[in-house]
Amino acid sequence: MPVRARIARTFRRSAAFGLGLGFGLLSLSASASVQDATLCLLTAERVDAGETLTDAERQEAHEACVTALAATASVIQKYQFQEADFAITGKRDTY
Repeated sequence: MPVRARIARTFRRSAAFGLGLGFGLLSLSASASVQDATLCLLTAERVDAGETLTDAERQEAHEACVTALAATASVIQKYQFQEADFAITGKRDTY
């Protein structure tokens, strides 16, 4: 992926993450879900930045994304968590 596209995607995800913390993540059902959402999105950022994850980190982040996805009713957040999970796992799951 070209550098410009990676930077744009990282910026969009960071902006969404910031807005989500301010507004949307408040609608998640429990504080554990907020932690899951944070882990999911921050791990996706690490992958986008070129970091290599261990299998354990990848699995933990995937589980966090799935938990955050289940905890939110926001269609926009669901999309963000699915995209973050795709960045982490490299595959599209059907939820």
